[in-house]
Amino acid sequence: MSEQKRVRRTSEQIAADLDKQIAELNESIQEVEAKKAEAAEKFDAKIASINEKIRKLQSRKQELLTPKKRAPRKTKAQQIKTLVTKAQKSGLKLNEIAEKLGVSIEE
Repeated sequence: MSEQKRVRRTSEQIAADLDKQIAELNESIQEVEAKKAEAAEKFDAKIASINEKIRKLQSRKQELLTPKKRAPRKTKAQQIKTLVTKAQKSGLKLNEIAEKLGVSIEE
């Protein structure tokens, strides 16, 4: 059996190999960080779209909860009163209004 002696590497060779390994690991870190940035961008876009949906739903909720302004309802007496005042403003006298309504005014 022939025994061969193991060739020992110099410290410079070992340091060069370690530098190669460090460079490879740094490259893998950069790749992982690039993937992380892409994923973060995707999630940021998803979060932005969800926030937009939330804003739309909140505006719909606000529209539902705020009462719409409506004209106040008038009683029949108020409606008749406004009708008579409009007729008087248009130049009709009380007797003429009564004749058109077919009602006689008792004084």
